[in-house]
Amino acid sequence: MSSNIGTIGFGMMATSLIDGIIAKEIRSPNQIWTSDVYAPAREAAMKKGYHATENNVELCTNSDSVIFLAVKPNCVHSACLDIMQAKDSGALIISIAAGVTLETLEKDMPGRRVVRVMPNTPCLVGEAASGFAMGTNCTNDDRVLVKSLLNAVGVSMEVDEYLLNAVTGLSGSGPAYVFQFIEALSDGGVRAGLPRNVATMLAAQTVKGAAEMVLKTGKHPGELKDNVTSPGGTTIAGVEALEKGGFRAATISAVTSATKRSMQLGGLSDEIIHNKYGL
Repeated sequence: MSSNIGTIGFGMMATSLIDGIIAKEIRSPNQIWTSDVYAPAREAAMKKGYHATENNVELCTNSDSVIFLAVKPNCVHSACLDIMQAKDSGALIISIAAGVTLETLEKDMPGRRVVRVMPNTPCLVGEAASGFAMGTNCTNDDRVLVKSLLNAVGVSMEVDEYLLNAVTGLSGSGPAYVFQFIEALSDGGVRAGLPRNVATMLAAQTVKGAAEMVLKTGKHPGELKDNVTSPGGTTIAGVEALEKGGFRAATISAVTSATKRSMQLGGLSDEIIHNKYGL
């Protein structure tokens, strides 16, 4: 068995996932099949030693382990029809199409084993935070396979499917919030007199180091924050300024707004989103 992995669609997220898997030596480049209607995407894949085609059925026929479904939501139905044409492929289908439910996927691909995943772009550097939900036909072996692939490029958490919208709002969209924060920290450093390159490096490393402290110590972020805030010192003055600017409220609103938008893209009405989820 060749254990080939295929990806229908080779945009940024699929590229990040596959490149991360290759970087961790989970698969070799010649075990990767990609399909995309965009010629530059295929050319980029081939330069990395991946197989590339315009034909989804060809990809599915040659992908016997996993097929990532990485197309826009409005293209999912057509891609599912192509997957079903490759009748000999028993590959696990892992969808990263935002808002497309397991029910819809299983309806379009009856009998197939389907998983929904919400990864994020830091998988490119092996630091992804992914949530996933298993379909009704999946086995425990499928769960182990999904976790091995996702954990190769970061960390993964299994959640109930309805929580994937919240995962989207938090970790799926979260890197953009963090990038904004790093940029703002850097701007603050420049305002205080630091050269831009020095300010950006210090800002990025500060965020990375703080995140590692949360992950490795297991302590609550509030406790770690309190450990830094000496009475009458510089840090508590900065924390006060963040609170005056509505830092916490703005961050919470960013996550909930992105979660709501994910629900809307999944076809939920604003009335259901408000009445059922309180957003």
